[in-house]
Amino acid sequence: MGKRTRRTLGAALVVAAGLFAPGARAEEPRVSCTATVSGRRVLARSVAFAFLSAELDRLVRLGMAGKLEVELTLWKRRSLWFNTRVDGARLTQVIVFTREGYVLDGRPLPEGPATLELERVAWTLEARPEEGERLIVQVEVKLNVVTAASLGRMASWLSRTDGAGETDRSVVTGTLLRTVAEDLSQRASGRCDVTPPT
Repeated sequence: MGKRTRRTLGAALVVAAGLFAPGARAEEPRVSCTATVSGRRVLARSVAFAFLSAELDRLVRLGMAGKLEVELTLWKRRSLWFNTRVDGARLTQVIVFTREGYVLDGRPLPEGPATLELERVAWTLEARPEEGERLIVQVEVKLNVVTAASLGRMASWLSRTDGAGETDRSVVTGTLLRTVAEDLSQRASGRCDVTPPT
């Protein structure tokens, strides 16, 4: 292992140690959803709770953006067999901290980031659901504030190795950075039945 690689690895460890501050275990992230069907149209709303841990909150307040990757899948429930995928949607939303407070995709969050109302998703079915047919929506949400690439840039800056890019890092350094970035992400999933509007 070369001197440059050791210095980059050492800087990455310093960054990782600084990001993980000791503290009480916070509430686990979770996702809830509601979905309704009216005629051929299915509308799903999802909410993410407790996604900003103390570490991630500190990073967002320092100016880093949080990227929420949301995947929704509409399934037709089949008894005694695998469920059938009907449709799906992927969307990305960004949470940042400004002078006015937290903002999710340009929309202020006056109550803070504890409860994040995510973008609604609508699907149009080919035909109206038959009597007794059950549809469900699966929601998966992942929040990334730092990536392996951004940690690598920070480590390069701390070790003063200008121009050190992805290709200059050893396999060990790259694996360490990916592991730290994965530890600094939050994910949760949930599901709900599609019901007629009330």
